[in-house]
Order: sequence, then C-alpha cells, then structure tokens
Amino acid sequence: MLRGRKGEGIRSRMKGSVAMRRITLIMVAAGLLAGTVAGLAVATPVSGVTSTLFAVGQLDEFDTKTLSSKWQARIRTKGVSDLHVLENRIAPGGTFGWHSHPGPSFVIVKTGALTLYRGDDPDCTPQVVAAGSGFVDEGGDIHLVRNEGSIETVVYVTSLVPRGAPRRIDEPSPGNCPF
Repeated sequence: MLRGRKGEGIRSRMKGSVAMRRITLIMVAAGLLAGTVAGLAVATPVSGVTSTLFAVGQLDEFDTKTLSSKWQARIRTKGVSDLHVLENRIAPGGTFGWHSHPGPSFVIVKTGALTLYRGDDPDCTPQVVAAGSGFVDEGGDIHLVRNEGSIETVVYVTSLVPRGAPRRIDEPSPGNCPF
C-alpha cells in the first residue's frame, strides 16, 4: 500500500480532497445565492402609486420626421416596439422608487407636481415638474420620482420600448440621495 503522511493512505487523502471540493462548491453557491437575494432586497419599492394602463400597441420599425421653419422632430426605431399609454396617480408622499426604462417616456403632469431625482446627480438636486408641464425621460438612466406635495398628482405617460421588454425596471438606490 502506498503511504503519504504517516499512517494515511492515498485513498483516504483523495476522499478528503473530494469532500473539501464539495464543501467549497457549496460555499460558493451559497455566496452567489446570498448576493442575488441581497441584490433583490436593495431595489426600492413603489409606494402610494396607482397605475392604469390604457393601452399597449405594437409598432413596426419606423423613421418619422416633421420639419417646419420653427420646429422639428424625429423619432427612429430599429426593430419592433411596444407603445404603452398609462395614467399614474401618486398620493402625497408616494414614490415610484428607483427605476429605469429601456426606451423613452413622454410624461405630462395633469395635477399636482412631481419631484424628480436622477441617480447620476451626486448632489441629489430635486427637479420639480408642475401641473401643465412635462418632461422626456430618454431611457437608460436611473431615477426616482416622488410626490412631495400635499395633493394627489396625476400623470400621463407614453413609453416606447423594445417589443416584449418591461416598461419599467426596478433599480437599487444609487446611494446619492439620503432616502
């Protein structure tokens, strides 16, 4: 019989080596699972928001432009898109949580006001959007929208996203704002 360490056979050492590999594999898998669960736990929740989806329609690839002497617009897509039209009602203190969109969203504030915070702004500067105003979210950026006013805010949104993509993607807090 071959011997390694005093009194220990090669077969015994090999069994110990296999057991150590199994333990290491289990620990790595547990670490990956814990990291995934922790990543899900840090997404910030939606609170105080009621959304009504009016319609979703499929659009083929398009390239459209309008030009006049005082104004111009151009929208071009590559591939099939989904167009979502919805109403959001945000209670005072309500928030959408940190999120992003895979395409542009056109937002109009009908009543109340929204306060927008951008994830890439190290100063966490609020941008207030009052009733009768709007903004374009170009997509791909992380942001948070809240109703910091005392009345319900009603917002209409039209979003253009790749076919089958989620309109909204929950994101973890980027850590630039104290909330």
